[in-house]
Amino acid sequence: MAVQQLAREWWVVALRGVAGILFGILAFVWPGITLLALVIVFGAYMLVDGVLALTLAIRFRHERERWPMLLLEGILGIAIGILSFAWPGITALAWLFTIAAWAIVTGVLEIVFAIRLRKVIKGEIFVALTGVASILFGIGLILMPLAGLLVWAWLVGAYAIATGVLLIALALRLRKAGSSAAPTDLSPAGV
Repeated sequence: MAVQQLAREWWVVALRGVAGILFGILAFVWPGITLLALVIVFGAYMLVDGVLALTLAIRFRHERERWPMLLLEGILGIAIGILSFAWPGITALAWLFTIAAWAIVTGVLEIVFAIRLRKVIKGEIFVALTGVASILFGIGLILMPLAGLLVWAWLVGAYAIATGVLLIALALRLRKAGSSAAPTDLSPAGV
C-alpha cells in the first residue's frame, strides 16, 4: 500500500530532484560567486527541500515506518534554510571548519592506527602518510578558506546533481509503478 501511495506522489520526489540539479548546476556555472550568494542559494535549496519533505511527511502521517524520517528531514531542512538566511557568514564558516576539523581528527586517528598497525603488518607508513595528508588538508582549509570554499562548492554541486538525478529516476519508477497495478517492488528486477 505504501508504494502505491508514494507512486501517487511521484511528482513531489521529482521536484526535489529538479531542485537538487538546479542547485548543483548553479554551483558549477558560477564557482566564483560570492560566499553570501552560495549560502543564500544553499539556504533556498534546503528550505524548498525541507518543505517538500515535510509535504511528504504530512501525506504519510499514517505510515509509521516512513513518516518520522520524512518529518525530521523536513524540519531540519527548513531550519537549516532559515539559519542560512539569518546568519550566512556563520553558515559558510561552519561548513569550512566542520570539514577542516573532520580532516584533522581523521588524520590523527589514521596516524594512531598506523602506529598500532606497525606491530601487525609492514606497510603501515601508507596509513600514516594518509593521516598526514588529512591533517595538512584540514590545516589548508583553515589557512586558505576561499580556496576551500570553492572546492566545497563544486563538491556540493556534484552531490546535489547526483542526488537530484537519483530522485528523478526514483520518481519515474514510482510513476511507472503507479500506472501499473501489479508491481510493488521498486528494485531493478521488480520494475
